[in-house]
Amino acid sequence: MLPIKETKEGVIFNIRVVPRSSRCELAGIQEDALKLKITAPPVDGKANSECIRFLADKLNIRKKRVVIIAGHKSRRKTIAVSGLKSKDIESIIPT
Repeated sequence: MLPIKETKEGVIFNIRVVPRSSRCELAGIQEDALKLKITAPPVDGKANSECIRFLADKLNIRKKRVVIIAGHKSRRKTIAVSGLKSKDIESIIPT
């Protein structure tokens, strides 16, 4: 189960990024984070940009509503998404 914290602005949850994958996809839950495979390398913020773009596409929202609030230089990141509830995040998690 992915721990998702609801706030007045939206939701906060953790992701675990696997850069340089063969394709972009959600790969389930690892420990207490959503595992996210992306094709971008972890260079010059490309992986962070790809994470934001991919999550926004999956959630069908604008990129500016997805923000990395911690872990900019780590594979483990804390994400804040404005205007959503925990059920919205749970709906994209693969089973």
